Amino acid sequence: MILGLLKEHGIETRVVLLPETVKVFTDLKVEVLVEKGAGESAFAADSDYQAVGAKIVSRLDLFDQAEVLLQIQPPAKDDVEKIKPNQLWISAFNPLWETELVKTFLQKGITTFSLDSIPRTTRAQAMDILSSMATVSGYMAVLDAASKLPTFFPMFMTAAGTIRPANVLILGAGVAGLQAIATARKLGAQVQVFDVRSAVKEEVMSLGGKFVEVEGAVEDKAAGGYAVEQTEEFKKKQQQAINDHAAKANVVICTAQIPGKKAPLLLPTHAVEAMKPGSVIIDLVASSGGNCELTKDNETVMHKGVTIIGQSNYPSHKSIDASRMFGKNVLNFMKLIIDEEGKLNLNFEDEIVKGTCITHNSEIYNERVKSIIEKA
Repeated sequence: MILGLLKEHGIETRVVLLPETVKVFTDLKVEVLVEKGAGESAFAADSDYQAVGAKIVSRLDLFDQAEVLLQIQPPAKDDVEKIKPNQLWISAFNPLWETELVKTFLQKGITTFSLDSIPRTTRAQAMDILSSMATVSGYMAVLDAASKLPTFFPMFMTAAGTIRPANVLILGAGVAGLQAIATARKLGAQVQVFDVRSAVKEEVMSLGGKFVEVEGAVEDKAAGGYAVEQTEEFKKKQQQAINDHAAKANVVICTAQIPGKKAPLLLPTHAVEAMKPGSVIIDLVASSGGNCELTKDNETVMHKGVTIIGQSNYPSHKSIDASRMFGKNVLNFMKLIIDEEGKLNLNFEDEIVKGTCITHNSEIYNERVKSIIEKA
């Protein structure tokens, strides 16, 4: 098998595979082509890739020669035109949201795997890029908030008096939220956490956070650990609880989302306006609409003394370790489709392979994606 490692486009600084991971692929008898300069933004030189057996080629040659094309981001429009029907595209292209891209893949007969669709099962944990990147995002969100906040995070006892600790409200206790709790607590902040899933209460408390309970939440074990749509009655009670806690918070970190849908609105404008001047909101789900009504993706907005940061790509701020984590997830997944001779073996009897596959033989393989497109 010939694996092609593409250079990311736009503001992305990560690379799918660092040289250390490429070495494992070459040991598995996989030939690896790396686009010239692919690892530069993650501080991996072309010579580092060559030292572990990879071949440096132009982007045009990579598209021409590789059997499997590997990238973090969805393909740019021009790249979609370059992909051949007999090639396999692997990236994280959010197929539950980017349905038009899925239709394009379908029309062109391209086999695609979206790494953000890997089933949330125990066996697949070592392949879960969403959890890995959410860990980076939760960590970075707290550090960014601390640097922007005009007050300290920890309590200080000084000759000039006592400085009270910052009050942090975290909306959503998924992987990003849990990492944010741990980081904020290490920095000495008081942390309150809201999540509609009662099952996460114990995890929140084990990290030193206080769980904000609102009765009446709807939960679904089939949702793969994600939150689901709630009743209107619950939404009203939820909104009031969030408003009350946000008004007392110095920092609000937004992480709540529902796969395939716009992020739930949890911080309307009036709630932001009731917050203390100097407060900071970090919205990690800005790319899918944001939990805050005033969020703008990849922008910082100041509204009546409150700083609102829309940031969905914190992993790019830690390019080396984020790339290292991403690459190990990809390696663990790719081992499922590489045989002992280093050849491609798409075993659709494996639930992880089938669940991650979006299109193949001009059909949609992922059931959730198929359902969304059929309903559209």
